[in-house]
Amino acid sequence: MKVGKVINIAVFVAGLDEEYQNNIIVGINEFSRRNNINVSYFAAFGGMIDSRLFDMGEYSIYSLANLQKFDGAILMTNTINDSGMKDDISNRIKESGIPAVVFDCDNISEFYNISIDNSKAMREMVRHVIKEHGAKTINYISGPMSNPEAVERLLAFRQVMAENNLPVDEERIYYGEFRQFDGHDAIEEYMKSGLPLPDAFICANDAMALTAISTLEKYGFCIPLDVIVTGFDYTYSARNYCPALTSVKRPLSQMGSMACSVIIDLINNKTPSHEQLEASCVFTESCGCTPPAEGNFSEFRKITYNKIENTNTNVRKLNILSARLAETESAAEYFEVVHNFVEELECEHFAMCLTSGWEEKYNSLASDSSESVFKRMTAPLVWKNGVSESVEYFCGEDMFPIPQKNGGNINYFLPLHFRNKVLGYYIITNSDFPINSLLCHTFTMNISNSIENLCKISHINKAMEELNRIYVIDPLCNIYNRNGFIKHADEVFKDCVSSEKTVMLTFIDMDGLKFINDNYGHDEGDFAIKELANVIKECCDRDDICARFGGDEFVIFNKNATEDSRLILEQKFNSKLEHHNSIVTKPYKISASIGSVVEKVDSSYTLFRIVKMADEVMYEVKKKKKNSRTGNSKQ
Repeated sequence: MKVGKVINIAVFVAGLDEEYQNNIIVGINEFSRRNNINVSYFAAFGGMIDSRLFDMGEYSIYSLANLQKFDGAILMTNTINDSGMKDDISNRIKESGIPAVVFDCDNISEFYNISIDNSKAMREMVRHVIKEHGAKTINYISGPMSNPEAVERLLAFRQVMAENNLPVDEERIYYGEFRQFDGHDAIEEYMKSGLPLPDAFICANDAMALTAISTLEKYGFCIPLDVIVTGFDYTYSARNYCPALTSVKRPLSQMGSMACSVIIDLINNKTPSHEQLEASCVFTESCGCTPPAEGNFSEFRKITYNKIENTNTNVRKLNILSARLAETESAAEYFEVVHNFVEELECEHFAMCLTSGWEEKYNSLASDSSESVFKRMTAPLVWKNGVSESVEYFCGEDMFPIPQKNGGNINYFLPLHFRNKVLGYYIITNSDFPINSLLCHTFTMNISNSIENLCKISHINKAMEELNRIYVIDPLCNIYNRNGFIKHADEVFKDCVSSEKTVMLTFIDMDGLKFINDNYGHDEGDFAIKELANVIKECCDRDDICARFGGDEFVIFNKNATEDSRLILEQKFNSKLEHHNSIVTKPYKISASIGSVVEKVDSSYTLFRIVKMADEVMYEVKKKKKNSRTGNSKQ
């Protein structure tokens, strides 16, 4: 390794927002900042929402990592539930030849394993519950058998049960995924089983234990008076829960720092030396023991309030983001909204990287491999210190649209996808948002879904342009159809917006068309629609744009309008409609409801917003009319 060269480390992880991952990441980040190392996290939220297609999209981010660009790798593959994906990552690391560190996984000889003696701690926990609290019947909530730590802890549980001559009822073992919701699901499954209440629920981690407690309490059980519950990890939430959770304390942050130190040693051809880290049990309220005398309640209250306040603030920000993204109708509008949101993430850099031609791919749910999808990329939004730019093209093998030249950067690469269709990814640099905010996953899904919606809008607009070239006139009424209206009115509307002119949009809905069709046939219904269109055309001036907007719906657009214009048009329409009815010898009366809005438009308005406003006014008029929508026979 050359002197002065910035070291780059790749980290593969799932579930950034969980405490186990968070604590290790804190250790990695602190070491990296002190030693001017660049760390790039390739992070997914797989296994969170029980969707195979969704997980395929999430896991695409792992294939982005170009291992030739890194000096070492840290594999938190014990957080990835998909065994195939774990094997794929491991094989790629082996082929690359770069030094790699794994956690609590000693079955890959090529990687350096940093481990905690989980088995010893779990055995101590089970013995305590049996010896000190007299538990004989025990339920166990396990992690996935694809995870070495889960296997190790379950084995320790079985060993202690055997040494105490206690049977292990397989019906009392629940196999989860180490996720929070597994604790809830485990209790629900137990409640359906009809088995007697056990003396204890021993859980393979705190996240599952806490939701197990809350679910048991909803069923009326008291912890620990009715049943003991224990966890594993001694997270912040566990030690501050009520009751405080009996758990196993592990030096997770130390593991993260040690992983980086080992990588440095391996890069420098040194043999790392460290002993297996120790874990220790903390026996407290949830098993009936006296809680440890530690912590500051006032500080806990303050921290808890700040967490709640930050969560509420972030939820509000995301709701605003969702609403604003939903209103965008173009890529420029979309990226402007994202730019404004990024300003509040307290990061140094943000880049949204999308697959080349992303706007054209609405119909192509990804069939290509992720590697090929990432080959040609574009970065329509690259944000740095409040200033945005775009990169029209960069090679996906470079990962960054603009290369990093300095060290000490913490980068998070997160996938953007719709189901299994890969849209790209985004990079957030030197921000704690991905690990400190519980809403990072929500933000990522929000961005992904809105990009897909933008693709749909783009696709629809192009389809409409093609249709407009074929036909824009309604053949029955000989006026613009909806496509014709959009094509011609939108152009005029935009001119009105740029000069902030006052416009009028009139919405007309025929009354009683169903009555005519049902009683006199659809040919008569078509005749009535055509006659109504003739009335509307007679009411329009040369510069007005009128159209058949739907089956029996019509619109008229006027520029340079006034409130008087509205009154004149509606009076003219009603008068001419009455005149047509007087001269048409039909056994029914042609009737319609009319509503108009007159607005001075600016950039906050869209044509469809004005149409909607007029539609609402018309609907209120319709409700007030005595004649129902079914129509009346002509008197």
